Amino acid sequence: MEYNSNIVTISVLAGAGGDDAKDWAQMLLRMYKRFGERKEWKMVSINDNTIELRGEGTYIRLKEESGVHRLVRISPFDAKGLRHTSFALVEVLPELPAVEAAYIQIPEKDLKVEFYRSGGPGGQNVNKVETAVRIVHLPTGIMASSQAERSQAANRDRALRLLKTKLAKLMEERHEKEVADLRVKIKPEWGHEIRSYVLYPYKQVKNHRTGLKISRVEEVLDGNIDLLLEKIKF
Repeated sequence: MEYNSNIVTISVLAGAGGDDAKDWAQMLLRMYKRFGERKEWKMVSINDNTIELRGEGTYIRLKEESGVHRLVRISPFDAKGLRHTSFALVEVLPELPAVEAAYIQIPEKDLKVEFYRSGGPGGQNVNKVETAVRIVHLPTGIMASSQAERSQAANRDRALRLLKTKLAKLMEERHEKEVADLRVKIKPEWGHEIRSYVLYPYKQVKNHRTGLKISRVEEVLDGNIDLLLEKIKF
């Protein structure tokens, strides 16, 4: 199946770790935003945990980011100043061309569509009407949402395109023809991590896929993930 490798959607979901994991997911999302800025790619915030990046070869450069990321640090949420480990799941998807999306027909009965107000910084409601859209594919539990557009219809279209992309990606990976048989099985917890970021008692980022270890953790978290991609051929 052909994809547009110049448009990519990145979602970061908090895993085990409570408030630390939620904070960790936002740290990772910021890392990818900063990476996009370094590359001078166009960025659109789809929702609170998803962004879209547009630029030359975005998917090729970022596809290896998919997987579980682990953080070890002194928790800012622990009054005793103890060390905590938290996890987040990163999902990187290329854009599915419109001609391919058209082939994926999803019965309306398999979709749960929810509308809500688009939120702004600090929890403020930017819109007085429910323009943001969340769509759940009931047979698989796969969800996609959008609050990037100003109209409900436009957000629904964007969310539906993202949902179809997720379904198509799973179909390709598992060689399944029936969408109903597809389910995401990976969990953001111990034993699944592709990368570890340690801020205490020492500083190190380790790419478990390549074995590469570096000590420049803050630089990586500030968007310079090229330090970890240097051994990957594009």
